[in-house]
Amino acid sequence: MRVPSLAAAFGLLAGVVLGLPAAAQEFDRVGGIAVDVRPLQVYARGPQTELLRAVLTEAMQRSFGDRIVRGAPTLVVRVSGLSLAAYGGAQGGDRSSLGGSGTTDYLDGEAVLVGRGGEILARHPQLSALPASSGGAWYDPASERRRVAALAEHYAQWLRRRLPAQ
Repeated sequence: MRVPSLAAAFGLLAGVVLGLPAAAQEFDRVGGIAVDVRPLQVYARGPQTELLRAVLTEAMQRSFGDRIVRGAPTLVVRVSGLSLAAYGGAQGGDRSSLGGSGTTDYLDGEAVLVGRGGEILARHPQLSALPASSGGAWYDPASERRRVAALAEHYAQWLRRRLPAQ
């Protein structure tokens, strides 16, 4: 009976060391939510990065608000990529597929559960993709802002679905 327990312990250790996605139940309670956009700031400084941090923080708080429990680990979303396509209207058919001509917006990141001592307890990578038309008419000056907000909302809602409470 001891061998399966030892094997399970090694499997768990290997998962932590290799950074494999954590089981969903580890994300069932969080003490707070933070969004880290520092990886983006290496190549994309400016108002768009700050906008993403603000709207993703709000979206995460809406999506995970019922899971916030005092003293639980912090849920940190580390954003590693934001790509807004040069959308000029979908001319000539459907161009919004992942393998299409580039009219898809992407938000790439990782949800990390961080313990009180700063240790990483669990992680879950995620990539969200939406058609560039999600922000409305491309010629509207507010379209880019709406696209960033739509990506943030999409990311938070899918993360909530992928990490259900047990």
